[in-house]
Amino acid sequence: MNRKMIMYMVGNIIKLEAVILLLPLIVSLCYHEMNSVYAFSVTIIAAAIIGFAFCMAFKPKNKVIYAREGFIIVTFAWIILSLIGAMPFMLSREIPNFFDAFFETVSGFTTTGASILSDVERMSYGMLFWRSFTHWLGGMGVLVLIMAIIPTDSGRAIHILRAEMAGPVIGKIVPKIKDTAKILYFIYLVLTVVEFCFLCFGGMPIFDSAVHALGTAGTGGFGIKADSLVSYSPYLQWVITIFMFIFGINFNLFYLLLLRKFKPVFMNRELWFYIGIMIVSSGVITYSIYPVYGNFSDSVRHSFFQVASIVSTTGYASADFNLWPDLAKGVIFILLFLGGCAGSTAGGLKLSRVMILMKSIQKDIRHLLHPRSVESVKLEGKTIDNSTLYGVTTYFALYILLIAITFIILSFEPNFDVQSNLSASISCCNNVGPGFGLTGPMEGYGAYSSFSKFVLTFAMLFGRLEIYPVLLALYPRTWTKK
Repeated sequence: MNRKMIMYMVGNIIKLEAVILLLPLIVSLCYHEMNSVYAFSVTIIAAAIIGFAFCMAFKPKNKVIYAREGFIIVTFAWIILSLIGAMPFMLSREIPNFFDAFFETVSGFTTTGASILSDVERMSYGMLFWRSFTHWLGGMGVLVLIMAIIPTDSGRAIHILRAEMAGPVIGKIVPKIKDTAKILYFIYLVLTVVEFCFLCFGGMPIFDSAVHALGTAGTGGFGIKADSLVSYSPYLQWVITIFMFIFGINFNLFYLLLLRKFKPVFMNRELWFYIGIMIVSSGVITYSIYPVYGNFSDSVRHSFFQVASIVSTTGYASADFNLWPDLAKGVIFILLFLGGCAGSTAGGLKLSRVMILMKSIQKDIRHLLHPRSVESVKLEGKTIDNSTLYGVTTYFALYILLIAITFIILSFEPNFDVQSNLSASISCCNNVGPGFGLTGPMEGYGAYSSFSKFVLTFAMLFGRLEIYPVLLALYPRTWTKK
């Protein structure tokens, strides 16, 4: 194992975080928030010292990254990023408890959006910006950004991309992995800026527009108001609905659109599956909640907003769906599992995996009817090999196991019911954010014990990194085997 390369990459990531923290520091200076300025300044200095120390002490001669190193780098990077990212909250005393600050930061970087804050409107502008900016960084992936701006001597950096980007199969969209990372971040940045402009045009204040554009782009969902987006105008809610939908789409398709290759985009079955889920789910929910609002346009707006929010795993709310009829809540509960398209910033199981699982079941049923037949599973016109099928099936089993273990541990909490604990487990494992009951869209996770918050924190990490990188980093033989 190339241990020096692992620590060297972690050092570079810490140095990058020190630079990134300059942005919320500038925001705090603009709003004359000296307490936040102090917290960010101390964190920046500490991160810079640690980062340079790592890079100097562990500078490797061999910079080759294999799959094992890629998984470990990603896991360590996300944990250390979150630990350092939690420091400003604690130093400013805005979130003084370590477990709360760590939970909030991991929720930000993993784009979950679950919060322990009971009165978010009391937070300083600098801290609110930092919360939302962690969404933006975590959405596309911090290590993808590293590969875009830091030279790497290894063509094997694809292992880092595969460990951090979500989906059953991840590949390069151009021959060089560095160019792939640059293209992804360029598309990501442009879409974020476009949304920011649309929000500003709709009368949303500049600061509000910035944090909501960052939160939507990363499909995170940290709001700056206690009611999330309820108090904003229908126009602003529609803008955010559209962009939540957009950021749930595979970014490779946007690149194809830039190349004017329209046919593979409009023939993409995962995209049509995604659109179909949006339309059908929104239609059912509109039917269910129409008696609540008595207005068709409001019912359509809230249903499309909430479906886009849950499927893309953003987690914003335009209404308290905890109060909706059981049919609407039942649809939302199912959507908690699915997630967006592979290669998007959305979390969840991913629709490509759902499609592969459905096709695999269909193949097995046909084989039972015709035992001598030989059939293959195809997706987007390509045959899915057995190793990918096995990987998807195994991942699904681990995914259900992760939710079950998290739920059982939360069940020891005396003040939470089954509905709250189950939806919290599913929501955190899928990086959605809100659940039902006491963890609903207008509630929070602050009432959980420190131990339960710690468990949910790692559930979010497992969900964002899709289980295997964290498992491998914790598996003893990963470190002993040469």
